[in-house]
Amino acid sequence: MRILEIKVMRGPNYWSVRRPKLIQMKLDLEEMETRPTNQIQGFRERLEQLLPSLYEHRCSEGVPGGFFSRVDEGTWMGHVIEHIALEIQTLAGMDCGFGRTRGTGEREGVYYVVFDYMEEDAGVYAAKAAFRIAEALINDQPYDLEEDIQRMREIREDTRLGPSTGCIVEEAAKRGIPYIRLNKQSLVQLGYGVHQKRIRATIASTTSNIAVDIACDKEETKSLLEAAEIPVPRGTVIRTEEGLKEAIDKYGYPLVIKPIDGNHGKGNTTNITTWEQALTALEAAKQYSRSVIVERFITGVDFRCLVINYKFVCAALRTPAAVTGDGEHNIQWLIDETNKDPRRGYGHEKVLTQITTDQFTQKMLDDKGYTLETIPAKGEQVLLKPTANLSTGGTSTDVTDEVHPANIFMCERIARIIGLDICGIDIMACDLRTPVSENGGAILEVNAAPGFRMHIEPAEGLARNVAEPVVDMLFPRGSAGRIPIIAVTGTNGKTTTTRLTAHIAKSANKKTGYTTSDGVYIQNQLMMKGDCTGPISSAFVLKDPTVDFAVLECARGGLLKAGLAFQHCDVAIVTNVAADHMGLGGINTLDQMAKVKAVVPETVFPHGYAVLNADDDLVYAMREGLKCNIALFSMDENNPRIKRHCQKGGLAAVFENGYISIMKGTWKIRVMPVKDVPLTYEGKATHNIANCLPAVLATYLFRDITIEDIRSALSSFIPSSLQTPGRLNFFQFRQFTMLADFAHNPHGLRLLCDFVAKLEYPYRVGVISGTGDRRDEDIRELGEISAQYFDEIIIRCDKNLRGRTADEIIGLLKEGVDKVNPELPTRVIANENEALEYIYANPHPGALYTIMCDVVAGALDKIRELKEREENEPARELSSK
Repeated sequence: MRILEIKVMRGPNYWSVRRPKLIQMKLDLEEMETRPTNQIQGFRERLEQLLPSLYEHRCSEGVPGGFFSRVDEGTWMGHVIEHIALEIQTLAGMDCGFGRTRGTGEREGVYYVVFDYMEEDAGVYAAKAAFRIAEALINDQPYDLEEDIQRMREIREDTRLGPSTGCIVEEAAKRGIPYIRLNKQSLVQLGYGVHQKRIRATIASTTSNIAVDIACDKEETKSLLEAAEIPVPRGTVIRTEEGLKEAIDKYGYPLVIKPIDGNHGKGNTTNITTWEQALTALEAAKQYSRSVIVERFITGVDFRCLVINYKFVCAALRTPAAVTGDGEHNIQWLIDETNKDPRRGYGHEKVLTQITTDQFTQKMLDDKGYTLETIPAKGEQVLLKPTANLSTGGTSTDVTDEVHPANIFMCERIARIIGLDICGIDIMACDLRTPVSENGGAILEVNAAPGFRMHIEPAEGLARNVAEPVVDMLFPRGSAGRIPIIAVTGTNGKTTTTRLTAHIAKSANKKTGYTTSDGVYIQNQLMMKGDCTGPISSAFVLKDPTVDFAVLECARGGLLKAGLAFQHCDVAIVTNVAADHMGLGGINTLDQMAKVKAVVPETVFPHGYAVLNADDDLVYAMREGLKCNIALFSMDENNPRIKRHCQKGGLAAVFENGYISIMKGTWKIRVMPVKDVPLTYEGKATHNIANCLPAVLATYLFRDITIEDIRSALSSFIPSSLQTPGRLNFFQFRQFTMLADFAHNPHGLRLLCDFVAKLEYPYRVGVISGTGDRRDEDIRELGEISAQYFDEIIIRCDKNLRGRTADEIIGLLKEGVDKVNPELPTRVIANENEALEYIYANPHPGALYTIMCDVVAGALDKIRELKEREENEPARELSSK
């Protein structure tokens, strides 16, 4: 067996719209295709021994043990690997349950193994580990499963959003607010475009930078609070041992020593009672900061109060990691027993974190004269960490309902004094039931980016949804942080439809971002060049803070490679479904291609619209099962589908009596005569009439885009190499005309040729090519179509041959040409630039040269170069050909 490829789906995709996070592994079983599990001696027993929890997998049987029944009956190794990948992720604390294993249709023994994941890197690791496990089981070799489980836990902790950031993202998602992770740490964008907000852990884009600076400077914080009559410990800032001695002389023991700009308790030492302890604490603090705070140690217990948007939210009692002696067992045994608590896990996977021993533990034991072998007295509490952080094994108890009103007022006032809209306040006091100003307590620190875990998952007491007030602050109720999204898919016409749709939006004063097969545009500025029809390009637009309207071209390739960049859109346009890219990515039939395209309309909000081509059977069929509104378009107003739809009050756009019209139930709105729409070339380019219809209908659905906006845009959308590159781009030379177009499949070429046939040129030359990764019959058909329409053919090759030789492609094209007209003049000039140079040097007077572009930008640049050359040289005599 061998893994051929692994792809990561990050959005709605071919396999599932509701499960955006999937791993797709392409697996070649090789000789294992002939050896199902029931023919591998002892396989079932070894699998069950290694992974007994697979018994819970019901599989298609629908009952516990169902998967093992399939193994007994005989199933193929791809199916086994799917279940192993799901189970080992679950064992590593990432509960996953969706999977599919399907043949690719390429040849026997090659399968797609698909399963869901929680953390991308862990999912990829699971795919590879499941493969290794299956091989070991087949070959009856020992396997260390625990090593894989632990590695996936580590990957999860390294890559997942922390509990604080994660709970905010989850709360936003519950409200329909989209999010994009902007890096591998905790920087996250909530919302799209102009409405976006950002968070990094629990610092928001609304959080004052100066407030964060103040909070990170403990001495400055203390000074501001002291000046405002907030109780704080007496202390000073030092840098040297001499300063330490003076501080001890002034304040006496017990003391606290901590770095001036530390966080998470790093470098802090508490309850210092001797000079030796003080020196050690000074060195520990100076590892994090040159300046060190020495202050009076306040006795009491550790509380954390949380203030969000300057309102008190909750409070927690924090207890450092500790064990309680039983008079019989040593400290290490007590730690191990404590870690057996099912609420404790690795990192942040559970409510509590396992206790580990480190240098801080050792120091605390040394201070008491203990070791890990010491047996504490029964009932004696042994502290193992100097701070009460949950990440080091501490626990928290919710005490929100016990906080005195005076303390609530004090906390809200502290947040205002520092200026922090998300503020964690550390208080040392005997309790919070009485005012801190009266019970001898003090404010120890004010924290920017306070951790939320102690509040959302306390060991005792009520859990508090502290993410809710954060999201309320960033997105007041009723705001979802979204911008309108129109998504465009189909086989042909996508780019022109996308460009026209975006142009209409711009005409309505929208700050539009859009993606096409030639680039990404933000407000008409080209930001990225190339084929930009995948999720990375869509995300680029959605991340742009200047965009308030998005039109996104979504092609087959991106959908199959990684899925969509968005979970929902407002309007989806499907232009058509035709044979193109067949045999690639496991798509071998038109029905499968339609399923790929259908992913886009399936993401439309229930209140949104799927705009479907009623003239295309496969597109029209997509309406079944959609949970959104349906709008149709057709080149025939008498299409029975249109009539039925409109009789029920539906919306449609049609070409009727020379007009682009909107049908609104039984009413008709004539938008514009097609002869007045430049894109249609006075109605000759019927495929562009078809492209206008969904663009007009999709934009009409938005209340703030008027019919006048649409008419204005249709009039001003001039086809050219600048506005519609690679789509019916005419270049007039002295003796001939060039027409450059991206037609690259039989359906698109036929539409182009139908248009060319309506043009009045005495001689027509087709410059054609075939794409190497298409089927033989598709390449031949390009030759056949060309032979039907052109008086002469020049065959060239694409820059990227995509797995074939130039001779293969040329041979297939010539076969197609010869099948229709073996006498047709045909010339081979493989290099595109050389072919264009030949045309320039040997023109037919008055001829139209129709060029199928491969790399649009490159072809257009070459044609412009020839135009410029002609303008700079004297007129040539007309050829006598």
